[in-house]
Amino acid sequence: MSAEILRVHPDEPQPDRVDYIVSCLKKGDLVAMPTDTFYGLAVDPVNLRAVEQIYQLKSRQKHKPLSLLISSLAQAYQVARDIDMSFDRLADKFWPGPLTIIVRAGTRLPLRSTANTGNVALRVPDAAIPRAVVEKFGLPITATAANLQGASECTHAACVRDQIGDRIPLIVDGGPTGRALPTTIVDLSLGPGRWMILREGAIPTHEIVMVLER
Repeated sequence: MSAEILRVHPDEPQPDRVDYIVSCLKKGDLVAMPTDTFYGLAVDPVNLRAVEQIYQLKSRQKHKPLSLLISSLAQAYQVARDIDMSFDRLADKFWPGPLTIIVRAGTRLPLRSTANTGNVALRVPDAAIPRAVVEKFGLPITATAANLQGASECTHAACVRDQIGDRIPLIVDGGPTGRALPTTIVDLSLGPGRWMILREGAIPTHEIVMVLER
């Protein structure tokens, strides 16, 4: 099998092509598409068969939950619980953008999609294609990097094709991604007023601290 390459305008995604991507997700397909950092692997997070395919393709550790892309702050409240002021401050400051926030998952998400942790990692990407797909799909989509374990992350579709083009049915070519650094990850699942930076990426640590400790 060789992946279909679908070219989509990075700033103004064509509605018919967004519809096609959504139809693939609804079938349970794995779809690679650009975000504002790297190309990611998108599936329907409530389709456990599709979720399992990601873990198998990436040889991902079973205890590591998949991050999800959402289209708006409002959507976060639909899939998460126990969201507090720290979350709102970070989201207002850095979304859309390269910040992943870990919070407690709501009941709409299967426990398997959280790697049985009960937590979910959320982000609103500063990229039109995944936001348009999420809006049309009506659910978040997964966003783990579209690369094999130990290989470099991909900033263009050809890289995805070379690494995993024989293992997924569709690659969305939206041109090169806007950044070459991963997202910064902040964990807010520890309880009220508690937080931890798990990874410094495109957003420096001091900017996170300024927002949360003001």
